[in-house]
Amino acid sequence: MSIVSEPEEIVPPPAPAAPVAPATPNAWKGLAVRLHFYAGLFAAPFILVAAVTGALYALAPQLESWVYADQLTTSSTGSELPLATQVDAALATNPGGTLDAVRTAPEPGTTTRVLFNRDDLGESERWTVFVDPVTAEVKGEMATYGGSGALPLRTTVSQLHRNLMLGEPGRIYSEMAASWMWFVALGGLVLWVARWRAKRKRRIADLVRPEPGVKGRRRLVGRHGAVGVWLLAGMLFLSATGLTWSTYAGANISTIRSNLGWTTPKLETGAPSGGGHDGHGAAAPAEPPPAVSSATFDSVLGTARRAGIDAGALEIATPASAGALWTVTEIKTSLPTEADKISVDASTGTVVDTVRFDDWPLMAKLTTWTIAGHMGTLFGIANQLLLLAFAIGLIAVILLGYRMWWLRRPTKGGVPSPLAPRGQFRKLSQPVGFAVVLAAVVVGWFAPLFGISLVAFLAFDAWRGHRAVTRAAARAAAS
Repeated sequence: MSIVSEPEEIVPPPAPAAPVAPATPNAWKGLAVRLHFYAGLFAAPFILVAAVTGALYALAPQLESWVYADQLTTSSTGSELPLATQVDAALATNPGGTLDAVRTAPEPGTTTRVLFNRDDLGESERWTVFVDPVTAEVKGEMATYGGSGALPLRTTVSQLHRNLMLGEPGRIYSEMAASWMWFVALGGLVLWVARWRAKRKRRIADLVRPEPGVKGRRRLVGRHGAVGVWLLAGMLFLSATGLTWSTYAGANISTIRSNLGWTTPKLETGAPSGGGHDGHGAAAPAEPPPAVSSATFDSVLGTARRAGIDAGALEIATPASAGALWTVTEIKTSLPTEADKISVDASTGTVVDTVRFDDWPLMAKLTTWTIAGHMGTLFGIANQLLLLAFAIGLIAVILLGYRMWWLRRPTKGGVPSPLAPRGQFRKLSQPVGFAVVLAAVVVGWFAPLFGISLVAFLAFDAWRGHRAVTRAAARAAAS
């Protein structure tokens, strides 16, 4: 009887462990390409809106001077009347509210502004009556905004640029733009320099001009990169200064400035905490301010002149509360900057405190100058033209970037050809990967909207990768 043995069970060999991708020298470039792509795709709309509204704001001072010429200028010539006469003329219009301050005519041919606080105005707004300093004729009245005294047209453009006219929630858009602009700029620079280094013949001029003699997408890339290099310094500058006005990153900047002693020196005004004229919209003091005599403006101005406050553009502010002092502030932030200020006891005609711009910490001066540069007021019309040219260039770079993406977009039935596939981070060495994560955490803490949106971008990319794998597996199973 023959015995047939059962076949031996064949045990398949164990599956080899998934190989760990070694660190590659070009992994950082691939990661930069991928991050720049996502930053450009998702953050560029915020930057684009900021650039368009910023271009409008760059033109706003000239438009304001033209639209409101009747209120801002006068053809009267001769000696200026006392401030008391000009204030009385403003009071005669029954503007309502309480008399807050007077801004003297900065130069011949311009009007004096008499400012009032009113309950029906928004935050940082004051009702302003424009008075001819020679004839005391009232030239008009309207609401003005902020320390710059912006008129309604410029205020509207400013709010559009700041928050899209959506109030505090709308400031998220501008903070997103400022938070990502520096990242997009530096990422683009890294890629542009890497592209330049890969050429056989490298010339410095090729870093600042498009590649000649090419067509199609290569021509778009050349223009996108070259213009981006020209805009790099401006993007970093506007990103940094824009963050100082932001809600979340701005709060961190204020804390850092305070801890390092970089804040503007405070003037002793005798007002209780929370009072003063800095806020123009802060909570009212416990005791209302005393009645103000219009003649006091002249005596306070005389005291200020004798104390060396000699600028043409001045704001003379009434006491914010009972027992507080008058203040006189130079308000010229352009170069050369005039920002001295004093507090005056009007009852005795004595100067109580003085803060000179020359004594400000260097960082406080730089903050004033950079903000003025951001607003286009640091060096006059040249500043405005520079901002306008920058905004136009930035709009062009963003549109070129989207055109480049459109040419590489996934088509129906087709497969996209990304410059850097997923998994670039895993190709980094451990020290470099740790440094990247640490830097992202630090920047994300400092600029929270940057950190939150970065996590959202990465989660979206991971979801798309998971979906692609799932679909590929489904297709394989079906076939």
